[in-house]
Amino acid sequence: VQLQASGGGLVQAGGSLRLSCAASGRAFSTSTLGWFRQVPGKEREFVAAISGFGGSRYYEDSVKGRFTISRDNAKNTVNLQLNSLKPEDTAVYYCAAAMGFIGGASARARSYAYWGQGTLVTVSS
Repeated sequence: VQLQASGGGLVQAGGSLRLSCAASGRAFSTSTLGWFRQVPGKEREFVAAISGFGGSRYYEDSVKGRFTISRDNAKNTVNLQLNSLKPEDTAVYYCAAAMGFIGGASARARSYAYWGQGTLVTVSS
């Protein structure tokens, strides 16, 4: 599985962005897809994840109600809608894929075998 993230940029606090991740390879529709973020000097942090057919969604507490993860299996894409952005959301955002359903392990970076290259989101105050 190869992943290509896009959609990052500079936005003012309170604004919105939509990140997309295009995937190629086998078994996309049954893969768990996740978004993580990382700032320099800190560990990669879980943001959101979605199960194979979208039946389960998981969010980190600080983004609940602001971010929405979705997927389009026909287009092999996973999206992350970021609303009400805050300066503390500034980070490089990575998409990731894990084979099959991983349930509660969706929030752990080591559960994912495949990673995209990252896209930078900068939120100014």
